[in-house]
Amino acid sequence: MAETVAGVAVPDTELVRDATALVRGAVDDLLFHHSRRVFLFGALQGRSRGIEADPELLYVGAMFHDLGLAAGYGSADRRFEVDGAEAARAFLLDHGCSEGDARKVWLGIALHTTPGVPEFLEPEIALVTAGVETDVLGLGLNDLAAADIAAVTGAHPRPDFKRRILAEFTHGNAHRPRTVFGTVNADVLAHYVPGFVRDDFVEAVLGSPWAE
Repeated sequence: MAETVAGVAVPDTELVRDATALVRGAVDDLLFHHSRRVFLFGALQGRSRGIEADPELLYVGAMFHDLGLAAGYGSADRRFEVDGAEAARAFLLDHGCSEGDARKVWLGIALHTTPGVPEFLEPEIALVTAGVETDVLGLGLNDLAAADIAAVTGAHPRPDFKRRILAEFTHGNAHRPRTVFGTVNADVLAHYVPGFVRDDFVEAVLGSPWAE
């Protein structure tokens, strides 16, 4: 039988079981429980907003969205979001999913730290970011029933989550600081990495090889 939390059913399919096993084996409790909450909060936000995503694709997007922070998946010179997106795409194609579905999941993961864009795209993209924003920033939390929030956090607790997730973002990006340009993680490195200097868009324009 499908597991249900806060009225949200976790699809009982081979794809979902394999995604759960892969991510569970790759990340620690912090990221595993966070990723599961992202799926659940994303689905709940979809219900609140009247939009519905394919539950399997939403699940894979949520579970893989931070996989690029994990050892064995993170690269030295790409955004961690792209690392996770690439892993999800390969996983979905290996499981017989279409290129179109894999592309939606890829975009949902790749864009989840770029606010202001995903909500205008397909539900599978929009709701990954919605789940992340609810769990990390508390955005839309007041739109959800208290009983549903309690059910999600009861199934997937978040002890000392604020401090620990910021430490995870720092650790996962400190070795590739140029990749955080234009994302929320530039703020993380500015707070926690001594000597970090942001790339500056204005300076990039003024210093370009164009004469004018």
